[in-house]
Amino acid sequence: MSKDKSAKIPTPQPVRGTQDMLGDFADRFAHVVETFERVRRLYGYKRVEVPVIEPTAVFARSLGETTDVVSKEMYSFEDRGGESITLRPEFTAGIARAYITNGWQQFAPLKVATHGPLFRYERPQKGRYRQFHQLDAEVLGSDSPLADAELLVFADQLLKDLGISEGVTLTLNTLGDADSREAWRAALVEHFMSHRGDLSEDSLARLDKNPLRILDSKDPRDRPVADSAPDIDAYLTGEAQDFFGAVTSGLDAAGVAWQRNARLVRGLDYYRHTAFEFVTDRLGAQGTVLGGGRYDGLIEALGGPPTPAVGWAAGIERLGMLLESTPQDFLEFVLVPVGGEAEMLCLELQATLRRKGLSCDMGFRGNLKKRMQRADASGAVAAIIIGEDEMREGEITVRHLASGQQARRNLAEIRDARAGATYTRKLLLEGIDGNNWSAE
Repeated sequence: MSKDKSAKIPTPQPVRGTQDMLGDFADRFAHVVETFERVRRLYGYKRVEVPVIEPTAVFARSLGETTDVVSKEMYSFEDRGGESITLRPEFTAGIARAYITNGWQQFAPLKVATHGPLFRYERPQKGRYRQFHQLDAEVLGSDSPLADAELLVFADQLLKDLGISEGVTLTLNTLGDADSREAWRAALVEHFMSHRGDLSEDSLARLDKNPLRILDSKDPRDRPVADSAPDIDAYLTGEAQDFFGAVTSGLDAAGVAWQRNARLVRGLDYYRHTAFEFVTDRLGAQGTVLGGGRYDGLIEALGGPPTPAVGWAAGIERLGMLLESTPQDFLEFVLVPVGGEAEMLCLELQATLRRKGLSCDMGFRGNLKKRMQRADASGAVAAIIIGEDEMREGEITVRHLASGQQARRNLAEIRDARAGATYTRKLLLEGIDGNNWSAE
């Protein structure tokens, strides 16, 4: 049977919960990442990369077999060698695994940061996707409360430098040390057991293995029981109180505002001491924009030596949504050739300017009128026009696009390799852009 060549080939569609980015949101995304990279260098955090795929056991051990992430949301599959592999749903477990397998203990305390895609099979919603992206910062091998404080100051500066700190609040709690947590956990179990008949099915399932999760249940049936549960403060050891006091004192010293949230918890047993979230009401019900805590027991749970650690993560998409304005890529010059020979000269000049550190572009085709229209639409500062007259005289014409003023410049002076970006910019724009260059 012959194939019907007229049959329309179906257009491929993206996987649900993924997104393609171009234009405004891609600019927002890039701005978040670039700001993070700049700030993490200020704080001395080394860039680290870990695989997108890990053995499933890495996340099953770190996140807990009973959590929704492991039981419902992980993208896991069997590879050709029969090993169970998982697309990473978060960064911390992979970084902890790398710390063990690569012998990074020799560098402790180790401050690292990364960013990239993560994967969770959950219902897509505002700011949350099945492939999403996070920033991540960790301090491995330090049991000092100053490490917690520094991470929080880092996060606070990131939000301020992004211009999104207004309306975002740092909420903070302590989970105590191992003794504090165990005593509190026992008290919570006793409290919840006495109100079993009032709990939701999900909370009843958590009661045996993860009772702390009941405290942040969103089910209305659970709220009265959770709200009347005992706080951890009554069970804190003196050491745990001192640790939390040192963290908050560090924040106060650095000028970082915070609020206590005694109901902020982390359900897994390897969490200790500090737990925190930066929250806002500008993203609807999903109000956390950055969160983390101290996880002193995780590396040991993965088979490594007892190792204190603390870290945080933030969704890049969610941070991008909070930006007030879209940061634009700044273009200084657009080159406009008139004729084929001028195109080659413009290509050469474009490469020269870029090597000096000046941003510029050139359209690939079009007459003078169309090229100038595109130059105006680009938002560039000035157009550099090269035609027959300019080539004959060894000059270029520079037109300031906002004022319309233009001037001829000597091409050899612009090409001079000894002239850096600032001097070359002055040569091109002096007298036509309204700046008093002699005063700079």
